[in-house]
Amino acid sequence: MLRLLLGAPFAAKLLACEGAPPPQPPEGALLGPDHRLGHRLREPPPREAWRDAPTRRVPVAIVGGGPAGLSAGWRLLRRGERDFRLFELEPALGGTSRSGESALTRYPWGAHYLPVPPTSNVDLRGLLVEMGAFHRSEPAERLLVREPESRVFYRGFWYPGLYPWAGASEEDLAQLARFEARVAAQVEAFQIPSARSARDPAHLALDRLSAAQWLDEGGFTSPRLRWLARYACRDDYGLELEETSAWAFVFYWAARAARPEQALEGSEVLTWPEGNGAIVEHLAGVIGDRVETGRAVVHVHETPEGVQLLLLRADGETRERVVADHAILAVPRFVAARLAPELGLELDGYEVGAWAVANLHLRGRPPGRGAPPAWDNVLYDSPALGYVTATHQRGRDFGPTVWTWYLPFTDADAEAGRRRLFEAEHADLADAVLADLRRPHPELDEHVERVDVWRWGHAMVQPRVGFLRDGARFEDGRPRGHVHLAHSDLSGLALFEEAFFHGVRAADEVWDIRRGAVFQIGEGAADEAGEEATGGAAEATEPAAEPATEDATEASGATTGAEEPA
Repeated sequence: MLRLLLGAPFAAKLLACEGAPPPQPPEGALLGPDHRLGHRLREPPPREAWRDAPTRRVPVAIVGGGPAGLSAGWRLLRRGERDFRLFELEPALGGTSRSGESALTRYPWGAHYLPVPPTSNVDLRGLLVEMGAFHRSEPAERLLVREPESRVFYRGFWYPGLYPWAGASEEDLAQLARFEARVAAQVEAFQIPSARSARDPAHLALDRLSAAQWLDEGGFTSPRLRWLARYACRDDYGLELEETSAWAFVFYWAARAARPEQALEGSEVLTWPEGNGAIVEHLAGVIGDRVETGRAVVHVHETPEGVQLLLLRADGETRERVVADHAILAVPRFVAARLAPELGLELDGYEVGAWAVANLHLRGRPPGRGAPPAWDNVLYDSPALGYVTATHQRGRDFGPTVWTWYLPFTDADAEAGRRRLFEAEHADLADAVLADLRRPHPELDEHVERVDVWRWGHAMVQPRVGFLRDGARFEDGRPRGHVHLAHSDLSGLALFEEAFFHGVRAADEVWDIRRGAVFQIGEGAADEAGEEATGGAAEATEPAAEPATEDATEASGATTGAEEPA
């Protein structure tokens, strides 16, 4: 099983190094989404089964409680629209931004940081101001990753930073500088969210190349640089260089840089012990009791009476019908296509990869050779990415902690990777985690108390070669009647910023249509309704009003004329 999870060559290397049989893995849990209820989406009862189900009406229904759905709900409230419901299959919100908690600390189960958004991203900055993560135009110092931010384990030692500088030749460094210059030249063309990136034929042509081909054509042959490039693809996309679109590859580097000189390092990073779970918690708190968990929406279709949502409760039997004026499908593309087959949603370019995430609960810090422990601890020659330290941001450098370890399944066939993941049980996955981390930390077993593992079968959309479909993907989010779409899948990039953008966009579509409907009621009624909505929005946004306005002023030149994609 170790060979199945980590690959035969790497597993053989690990087994050769261990000598004596390793100890049995410690206790822990195997976690993941509720596949029992989720699989009801594949073969749900026919729509006729809801003929006698109790029915209720809501103006707006949001399906999905991940970052996109939560962002849509947040935006509706900030627009003054209070009458909506959000339905989530799982008992907890957040999708792959979920988090956990122990008596010691909170920790992530997926996404664990957010690059500081540029001034042009006014909406996201407004959310961060509301959370106390920004004060006027500056990020909160306590949330910027403190030094040391990262280190890499290379040839038996830890070295600071991500690039393995030790022993680098003049040619290695020359190629690194040339790579940096080439990416720097694209900083103005690529932005987050990706809808604001260049779409001209020359840039779209990158999508017909793989990242490996792009590097080859540029003469980038340095093994160190190729490793760094491969790490970037595996880290953000769960893909190898040969499968990653060159457009997405250049985007990874250029879009994170506020200025050309940041082409390699990127902008500063915000983080919390629980990762992006902190943002999820804030959004969920704002939406409040409008959230209904344990609700599987299995059919969505539009009728003259409105958008029909057919729900199953967690028991798998209790049925309910919801009729909405508007529905926002904030779910992965393949799920949306199953829920609403009449929409005819395009699925080409929407492959989704699998990940395993483990949290190691340690009673103490196992020693390592070289650079001191960092927030992000990367392994040079491992199929896994390494681990982040939950207590790092709080300045706890000694004693008990929690490490979050990440393994992307980067198979050329995404379904094959999923099968490998689900063939493994807890003991298999825990064994793989510990075997991987014993190399930099030979005394690891003396410090581990438990290892919990989360299996993400459909963790993130993958920007494979051709995923933009000659630019057609930028139109995939357009509304279909009164059904609106919101998910990072629409961008092909599994980033919080992309999910937030699409959630806000979909909420704005709904708000604009509903506001227009109000104006058609009649002049007096429109004025009254408009005042009520405006008052609600002002009340909701009051804590963030002044800083958000300052950011908007700074960004006015950058956002004027920016295309709002469908």
